[in-house]
Amino acid sequence: MKLGILKTDAVRPEWVQQFGEYPDMFITLLSRVDPELEFIVYDVQHGQYPADIDEVDAYLMTGSKSSVYEDEPWIARLMEFVRELHARRKKLVGICFGHQLVAHALGGRTEKSPKGWGVGLHTHTFNTQPHWHDGEHEDLDILVSHQDQVVQVADGANVLAGSEFCENAVTQLGDHILTFQGHPEFIPEYASAIMNVRREVIGENAYDTGMGSLSGNHQGERVARWIHAFISA
Repeated sequence: MKLGILKTDAVRPEWVQQFGEYPDMFITLLSRVDPELEFIVYDVQHGQYPADIDEVDAYLMTGSKSSVYEDEPWIARLMEFVRELHARRKKLVGICFGHQLVAHALGGRTEKSPKGWGVGLHTHTFNTQPHWHDGEHEDLDILVSHQDQVVQVADGANVLAGSEFCENAVTQLGDHILTFQGHPEFIPEYASAIMNVRREVIGENAYDTGMGSLSGNHQGERVARWIHAFISA
């Protein structure tokens, strides 16, 4: 199976040697679930797209420090591509910025949340268990880093999980689009690095709570198994 990774941001240069770029994080994570997976990276932030939409079996859109409502040509082009994927019923997984862009492109809305920043380990509780779910406990503990939130999901999408802080944390549209607000690809060390560099904008309360949560059980590999089950179905 070939997975196309839609790269929407770059890791800070001084961190790349330790953590890799965002596609590297996903490749490392998903390869632990299925070593046979093949990957093609498309740097959509710089206009790189597949020549043929079917040259891969499914797509995954990464997170980004950009906001989906910014008036940027590359974001508008990416929304067009998401609409094309939707029209073709092509499998797509959106993560954080990808989660928000899917909603924004398909009739929903993303805004900066008045609740402020969500950082560190958050718990998102499932209200239903779709076919790709492992059937285990309802709570998902996952690293997050976002101020924007989906306030209106894509037309026809179902909300599968959320929290008091983020009501629309996991959504699914048909059998072909699945989105997560959380970051399965993050590791606690990377989450810590981001919080430290953004400490002033995050605010001390959120920073302290986020840093204090990092000793918890981040279930990134659990989400990777779900993503694999979803794109394989």
